[in-house]
Amino acid sequence: MATALASKVKVRAEKRKAQHKTVSDWIVDTIIVILLVAIVASVIYPLYFIIIASFSDPALVAQGKVTLIPQGVSFRGYEKIIMDERIWTGYRNTIVYSLVGTAVNLLVTLPTAFALSRAEFKPRRIILFLFTFTMFFGGGLIPSYLLMKDLGILNSMWVFILPGAFSVYNMIIARSFFETSIPEELRDAAQVDGLSYFSYFIRIVLPLSGAIIAVIGLYYFVGHWNDYFTGLIYIRDLDKQPLQNILQMILLSNQTGQGAASMSALESQNFADQIKFGVIIVSTLPLLVIYPFLQKYFNKGVMIGAIKG
Repeated sequence: MATALASKVKVRAEKRKAQHKTVSDWIVDTIIVILLVAIVASVIYPLYFIIIASFSDPALVAQGKVTLIPQGVSFRGYEKIIMDERIWTGYRNTIVYSLVGTAVNLLVTLPTAFALSRAEFKPRRIILFLFTFTMFFGGGLIPSYLLMKDLGILNSMWVFILPGAFSVYNMIIARSFFETSIPEELRDAAQVDGLSYFSYFIRIVLPLSGAIIAVIGLYYFVGHWNDYFTGLIYIRDLDKQPLQNILQMILLSNQTGQGAASMSALESQNFADQIKFGVIIVSTLPLLVIYPFLQKYFNKGVMIGAIKG
């Protein structure tokens, strides 16, 4: 018994000794913490500055007096943005385009990725090569415009959805996930139970693929939300323009002095700068709200696609 007690005391002493940090360990840890804090601050501060600058006095912002604390709080920029009816039209359009577009993207991408992940599908390597080939070559703007015109989707919501319904990059990520994270034994068990490939995909694979669905769904949603070029080239009606194009119109109208005729040139420019910061917040706020709820799936899915892909 005395021997066992002595051995326990010895083990505890060794653990304490192993946990004891030397001066060099403290120095290295301190340097690491300082670097991490500096990196985090360099990422967070620009967003924080835009937020406080959006409701600070534009003149003080231009003079560099707004750094950490808002100065001369003024919500004129937000009032100008929110009172514009085009904002709500743009929000409505962008929400519809983003939700419908993301649903179509997932509906096309996931079954394709699953089919190309199956070893018994013999033509999969040829098809994957043809898909990959399209990542390096494109037809150009004029042929694309003529194609949209021939398809009859110019100046309609479908021009935001159908041309980008499939992303080869996202399909490759999903395919890697299906190949490495879904055990083949599940397919064998499904065959014993008489499930077809479609039933196996719907009832077994999809419920186990929440992480990758969240990742590529977020990729697609952000892509639709930030889509500016499509509305600029293919949409002519104002009531069909997405939020990004509406915000650009509001920003340009204030930079050129429209709606600020009673102001001096300096005041007009300062007011336009405040609207510019407000526009950034308005356009990114929904994504900032959504991301925290998907973060755990996003991190898991990205690591799966990056390490095992």
